[in-house]
Amino acid sequence: MLPDTIRFTKMSAGGNDFVCIDNTSGTYNALLASPALSSVVRAICRRGLGVGADGVVFGCERGDGHGVDIVARFFEPDGSEARLCGNGTACFCYWCLAERVLDGREITILTAAGTARARPNDDDCSRIRVCVPQPHSLKLHRRVKACGRMWTVHTLDTGVPHGVVFVHDVDTVQVVHCGAPIRRHTEFAPEGINVNFTQVVDVGRLRVRTFEFGVEDETLACGTGSTAAAIVATILRGWPYGKPDNGEPVLVDVRGGETLCIWFTLKDDGIITDVCLETRARAIYDGVLRFELHRELNLELGSLEKIQPILVAPTAAEAPL
Repeated sequence: MLPDTIRFTKMSAGGNDFVCIDNTSGTYNALLASPALSSVVRAICRRGLGVGADGVVFGCERGDGHGVDIVARFFEPDGSEARLCGNGTACFCYWCLAERVLDGREITILTAAGTARARPNDDDCSRIRVCVPQPHSLKLHRRVKACGRMWTVHTLDTGVPHGVVFVHDVDTVQVVHCGAPIRRHTEFAPEGINVNFTQVVDVGRLRVRTFEFGVEDETLACGTGSTAAAIVATILRGWPYGKPDNGEPVLVDVRGGETLCIWFTLKDDGIITDVCLETRARAIYDGVLRFELHRELNLELGSLEKIQPILVAPTAAEAPL
């Protein structure tokens, strides 16, 4: 049975927006175990008919003091569960600390992709640095045909699988028209890839537009995609980043108008470690999502698509200034 109400915080980071839900007390365990979960997530993320978001993040059980502070579960707008989300983790960190779900300056988050660490910038607490698990599966110069032409795609898994495609000018790219067939190309089956169209602006500076799976559309940013683009550009162009004597980040300008900072270490054996991204996070509003529970909930899962969420506006005391 679905809960009568779901309390949430709408967050934004780097151009992506997320709904954060507190399940540290097990309030929504039944929902997380329900076959209706995918439909509920889709209803929440659906723009115009729900809250509207690039994903939903549940804060689950707290850690036991052995290296993990909290477990996070990430869900895509299509209802599928994601292994990791860079900007989503930044939102989650900001939310955990602002809502006092956790104490301290740095939190360690267990995700399906491994352990991530996040903390606010010492000089600006709205900027969150997220350090993600070690990237893997780098493959350069993969050639695929899509959208009536051949593309060179460099792939890297930075928590989720990404493809980096270098273009002369990202403003001229038909991101949805060309991103969708690349994302679903048989070369990248069965999971597919996120597609990051990347323009080199200068040494150490990129512009990136991303077609994301799960969203199945262009988003205003992608943290793990920007990270993949920064690493691949550095490797292919021999930039002086990722070295112990260079602590400067690669800068990535995303469609939402933000600039993400990407740090990493490239070892002589090709291993990529110490990967962190920094982005700006902020809370937008708190709210309560209500589901009218009626007999349709007892029918098969397909009927759950008919149930639409009813949004309750925050009270004056809850509303942001």
